[in-house]
Amino acid sequence: MTTETTETAEAGTTRAAAGEAALEIAGSRAASTGTVRVPAAVLVVQHEEEAGAGLVGERLARNGLRLDVVRVWEGEALPADLGGHAGLLVLGGSVNCEDDEAAPWLPGVRALVREAVTEEIPLLGICLGGQIVAHALGGSVTSRPQGPELGAVPLRRLPAATEDPVLGAVPEGALAAQWHWDDVDRLPPGAVPLLTGEDCRYQAFRVGSACWAVQFHPEAGGNTVAEWAAEDGERLRESGTDPAALVTAVRDAEPGLRTVWGEVAEAWGTVVRAHADARPRRRRLTLDVPADRVRLIAAVGPGPVDEPREEETGQRDGGPRPHLSGECLPGASAWPGGGGGVA
Repeated sequence: MTTETTETAEAGTTRAAAGEAALEIAGSRAASTGTVRVPAAVLVVQHEEEAGAGLVGERLARNGLRLDVVRVWEGEALPADLGGHAGLLVLGGSVNCEDDEAAPWLPGVRALVREAVTEEIPLLGICLGGQIVAHALGGSVTSRPQGPELGAVPLRRLPAATEDPVLGAVPEGALAAQWHWDDVDRLPPGAVPLLTGEDCRYQAFRVGSACWAVQFHPEAGGNTVAEWAAEDGERLRESGTDPAALVTAVRDAEPGLRTVWGEVAEAWGTVVRAHADARPRRRRLTLDVPADRVRLIAAVGPGPVDEPREEETGQRDGGPRPHLSGECLPGASAWPGGGGGVA
């Protein structure tokens, strides 16, 4: 698993880079209280090299979310559950959503999708990710008899989109990058369609209060589509499709794509942050020594870091937890009276 963040430094707060917890120290020379501040984390499931988080990942990281990327095609293991993660982002790929033999990690992805929906953890599935959502929750996916949908394609709003917190601001006729040979032909029970198109009935839908799935690629721009066109160029030309024209169409549309789908990514990120803020994410460590005589060290392993609340009866196996220690600088006593406690 790799972790992606941005770094900022403001008035006593440092946001951590990959693999480190940020620390905020406040207090006087008489006593101090340290607060471990860890960015809300999104688990990102990436299925292949050329299908990363792209624009969506950029916007999420820019807005202070930590991206824990699992490169499953390289053999990186998925976590057993979403403990410690405030969101789940499942990306696209060329494999069929039911082909567990070609992609043996798919059962684990489906389990995480079901957990996210059950626990109302914000989820966004993109293209293959959206198909996995549909299939995992009781819908179905089929190969398109009319052939693939490719390039920059206009979308239409459906009535339920108006009040949707993620897709509500998408304008009528907004262009979206498309690159898919399969699509959803039956929604899961209770799913609400939000966007449609001339050649694909279910371009976006929501399940429950916090699960969104889209058939298009909000993360993709011209460079990404150019990589896909190079990979699929031969079979496209054999079918009479000009891959260069598809790339040109997406490049021409890219300013609008970045505006519309960047805002959608930020809207989903807002949902993730609201979910994270609704549960405890800070542990306080009280020190009985002057603040300027103590250095706090937070060593965080590669896994999620949130601890379960005391009232939770079941232990969540979310991976390595932070190990906090205090180093007294010369002239300071170490943890007088038994030291501080983590609460």
